[in-house]
Amino acid sequence: QVNASHSLLDYINNYSALFTVYVALALEFSGILHSSYVMAMLVAKLSGKPIESNEPPRDLKQNIFFWIRCAMSLALLGFALAVTLEALFQGQTTMWDGVPNWASVVLFFFFLSIVGFLEAMQIAFFA
Repeated sequence: QVNASHSLLDYINNYSALFTVYVALALEFSGILHSSYVMAMLVAKLSGKPIESNEPPRDLKQNIFFWIRCAMSLALLGFALAVTLEALFQGQTTMWDGVPNWASVVLFFFFLSIVGFLEAMQIAFFA
């Protein structure tokens, strides 16, 4: 990532990078990760600052398509969280014997927060 930030055209000038870009574009079009847009809009509304964008406003058809993908993404996120928490509370994990289920849930959210902080630092350091 550091190499790519300094010599972007040299880094993406190959077929494996082109394949990666197409996979990323397909994931973006599918809407699987659109819950992050909902979170960004919620944070912007709570902070009172508008989201600045260079894109033109969406028309009605684009708006409907966008919000359907957001709803699907939130449903998938909720399902994944429900399945994960159910497994943690029932002890169906590879956690050591003797660790209570509630501690597994606390550790899950603790380590999830650590990963979020690391992602944020990566963006802040290299962007």
